[in-house]
Parts: sequence; structure tokens; C-alpha cells
Amino acid sequence: MTTPLSEIASSKGIRYFLISFTDLFGTQRAKLVPAQAIDAMAASGAGFAGFATWLDITPADPDMFAMPDVNSLFQLPWKPEVAWMPAELYWPDSSPIEQTPRLVLKRVLNLAHEMGYRVRTGVECEYFLLTPDGENISDPRDRASKPCYDQQALMRRYDVIKEIGDAMLTLGWGAYQNDHEDANGQFEMNWTYADALVTADRHAFFKYMVKAIAEKHGLRATFMPKPFPQLTGNGCHTHISLWDTAGNVNLFHDPQGELGLSTLAYQFIGGVLHSAEALCAFTNPTVNSYKRINAPATTSGATWSPNTISYSGNNRTHTIRIPEPGRFELRLADGAANPYLLPAALIAIGLEGIENKRDPGPRYDNNNYTDPLPPSQAKPLPLNLLDALRCLEANPILPQTLGLEFVKSYLKLKHQEWHNYSSRISPWELENTLDC
Repeated sequence: MTTPLSEIASSKGIRYFLISFTDLFGTQRAKLVPAQAIDAMAASGAGFAGFATWLDITPADPDMFAMPDVNSLFQLPWKPEVAWMPAELYWPDSSPIEQTPRLVLKRVLNLAHEMGYRVRTGVECEYFLLTPDGENISDPRDRASKPCYDQQALMRRYDVIKEIGDAMLTLGWGAYQNDHEDANGQFEMNWTYADALVTADRHAFFKYMVKAIAEKHGLRATFMPKPFPQLTGNGCHTHISLWDTAGNVNLFHDPQGELGLSTLAYQFIGGVLHSAEALCAFTNPTVNSYKRINAPATTSGATWSPNTISYSGNNRTHTIRIPEPGRFELRLADGAANPYLLPAALIAIGLEGIENKRDPGPRYDNNNYTDPLPPSQAKPLPLNLLDALRCLEANPILPQTLGLEFVKSYLKLKHQEWHNYSSRISPWELENTLDC
């Protein structure tokens, strides 16, 4: 029998609960519920007006209810009187709201389970620490042209990094390293891979936690894909492997396979490459995302982002890297990717690759920055968000697996975002056209 949340609150000193859900644009929405009211709220759900969020719901629709997952509770290490719980959205008649990102992921994971697979993922979330106004990096002395792993710059932000790292250790995530990344003011913190839903919840909470702790220290954290044109952007490199349903055997691992991967793993990769253009609508979901991929070299000398639909061994210039036996890394995704839709879309097309035994084609080990593959060998990635959305519209696989209504809503809102962007007059247009 599940212990009532009020009893957990009493034993752990929790005074308030954040019942939180992530909308289609990755924005986290929440209600703050006192511990005295949490049992009733957990049973009935927290009410929200759906039109006020990015979910393609109208003002005429009834309220929706966020049902928290009581088995996924995060007590805030920096504010332990508050606990955070991810939630899923339902209508008053208890039917699910199909475009709820966490439910989309759970549907795909159920499909994987039916096929005999348990999915495990890990993410590398890069972020910048900025001044409170977001205009500049927070450390004016962080100016090296190759700042990656810079010890001095890392330790000048020790207080912030330490508090985030300690929080992950307190939460039991298995945090194991922190570093200064390739851009000035940029950092990455790593924790142990886990079941895909667990990682997605941690990914969502990590973004909230980093922003909150940065604010506590008078700074601003951003996961924006490309906040500075001359600097390397924020990636969200995603590692994935399939296991048996008991979680004992890594089905991607084959000591006799090329680079230690099984035929199953290569079929999964084949599915990813086959639908990679459509996948970009989820891995690179903003206008700004396309300033990071297909980008010119940064001040460090490399973008560390892909530009073609290709895979390689331990080579960071391609969309997929195979760093060691038993897993691969998708280097495509950026910091704006929805923590639930990113793995959902990736798993969906990978499973389709297995189902249809897709051949990923040859592995390429070239330096794709200095010696790029021609289009005849590897397709280029979409050049902008509109191209990616059109690829998603033309792809029959993702709507079938993720849900037709979900994809319809996602495309509708993302097209609105693109049109909103396109209607703006930019400084570049004025500079280059005013005197035409």
C-alpha cells in the first residue's frame, strides 16, 4: 500500500508540494500545494486551464487535471521544505490528454515493453551561467579561445557547481563528474544512466534545479541552444541502450559485433538515420536550434554539433557516435529539447528500425568538419525549424507511434511559433535592406 503523501511530508519535513507538468514547448507548469491538502489533491488532481499553456487546448475546453506520480518525488535539496512531483494530464472524465509529453513517452515505452525491450538512457545537459540580465556570461575572466575543461574557470564557479552536484548526490542520481564545456561560461554535469522515464523526470527536474540554484547565487542559467553566435551551443547528447525486460542483459552489446554493437543496435541506428530529418522537429525544436547545427566554426575551432545524417565510431563530428560497446550517443539534440519528447521520438524511430530490420549503411570515420561528406553519401540536416516541421509532416512513422492527435497539436503550435518568428523585422533585415 502506498504511503500517503501527508505522512511522507511529516516524516521528511516537507511543507509544500509542486505538482508539475511539462507542456509541448518544454515549459514546466506547476501548482504549489500545502502538505495539509496534498492527499486530496493527489487523488483528484490539480486543476489547470489548459489554454493558458502550450497544449493546443481552447478557452472553451474544461479544466484539465494534473495527476502527480507519487512514486517520483524529488525533495528539493536547496529548499527541503518543498517536494516536486511530475504529473500527467487528464480530462474531468479521467480520459488522458493525448498531447501530454510524459504520457507520449510512456506510450512508446509500453510499445518497447511489448516488443520485449527495456529502454535505458542518459543525457548530457549543457548550460551557460549568465549575468542576471542574460546579456553576458557571468565570469568576465572566462575568455580563453579554447575554454573546455578550463580548471580556473571551473573553480571560479565552484560554489554553484558544488551545490548542484551535492543536490544530485543527495537525490541518489549517481552524479560522477562536472566540467567547464567548450564555450566560455558553459558547463556540463553528468549523472548515471537509468530507465528512460526515470532519466526524463531527472532531466526535467535538472533544468529546474540548475536555474533555481543559479538564481540563488545571483546568476542566470540558460539551456538555450545558441545564445552567442561565436560560441559553441548547448547540446543535450543522449545515450541509449535496449535491455531485456528484466533489465539484466544489454541487448545492444555484442562482443563480436562491429564496435561491440549487436545487429539489433545497428537496426535501431538504421531507424534513427531513416527518420532523422523528422526527428529534428523534437531534438531541435526551436528557431534558435538551427543556429547550433549546420553552423560555422566557433572561436574554439569546432561547433561539436552535427551537420549530416551519418554515424561513426568514437568521432564527435557525426550525428551518431559509438563511444564504446553496448550503447550509442545521439549528438543531435540541444538544450531546448523537451525531456519527454526527445526520448519518445528517438525510441519510436529506433523501434521502427528494428521492426523493419533497417540497415544503417556504412560507418564514416572522416572529420566531418574539415572533410564533410557530400550529399550523395549523407543527407544534410534540416536548415531551419520550418524544414524540420515539414519533414515531420511527411514522415508516417512518428505520428503512428507517438499518436496522431499529439503530432497534429505539436505541428500546429510549432507552425504558429515559426510564423510568429517570420513576421518579425530583424536588425539584419534593416541593415541589409533599408537602403535597397
